[in-house]
Amino acid sequence: MNILVLVKQVPDTTEIKIDPVTNTLIRAGVPSIVNTFDGFALEMAVRLAQSSGGRVTVASMGPEQAKEALRSCLALGARKAYLVSDGKFGGSDTLATSYILSGAVSEIEKREGAFDLIFCGKQAIDGDTAQVGPELAEWLDYPQITYALDVIFSDGKVQVKRESDEGYEVVETACPAVITVTKPAFEPRIASIKDKMKAKQADIVKLTLNEIKLDQSRIGLKGSPTKVKKTFTPSTQKHCIKIEEQTAAASAAELIKLLSEAAVL
Repeated sequence: MNILVLVKQVPDTTEIKIDPVTNTLIRAGVPSIVNTFDGFALEMAVRLAQSSGGRVTVASMGPEQAKEALRSCLALGARKAYLVSDGKFGGSDTLATSYILSGAVSEIEKREGAFDLIFCGKQAIDGDTAQVGPELAEWLDYPQITYALDVIFSDGKVQVKRESDEGYEVVETACPAVITVTKPAFEPRIASIKDKMKAKQADIVKLTLNEIKLDQSRIGLKGSPTKVKKTFTPSTQKHCIKIEEQTAAASAAELIKLLSEAAVL
């Protein structure tokens, strides 16, 4: 089984700060991590590859610093890594990004062979659109299954236990297919020191516009129908009254009085 996992390097959301003047993300000094759901997708792919005797390739679209995210994926079981990076890709929205990744998939398959499955996280924690995986499936004309909790591969088909509003359901499709992954019942493995050191020395192949044949009218800001007009930090106002009477009954009576005066009761 030949599997590709697409990952994104994102800011660590516990460290995000917004410039109060420009209302833009302050990236200086903010650590970056592999998108959480992409980490789940990688773990699911590695488990599937190990049980079926397959291999996992990982790819990410982003700047040079995204190599660090790819190295962490190599330390966790991926065998080969590709960085999809070019200045002309900058400003791409989800549609343009998925188009670029579809071209990257075709180029990587020339080097690694056709993929049976392509895994993505269900969404990125910095954008929360959940659009890139499904859009990629459309560009590739592959069947897609979203919100995967577990995957079983057998006889050229894949069975996916997927999350639904009522609980879960099992869906089967032929390969190749695109699978987007939500939080499964298991946690991602922790890389050993030995695997981390090995990943630091690994060669990461960079794919630019020279290697990926794309319609340049579909990439970057020019190829992005989504236009961000404004970003802002929601203003918050806090107002409270602390009731401290001698007894609980007196406090309750005072609360009822205040609510009545405010026309809440």
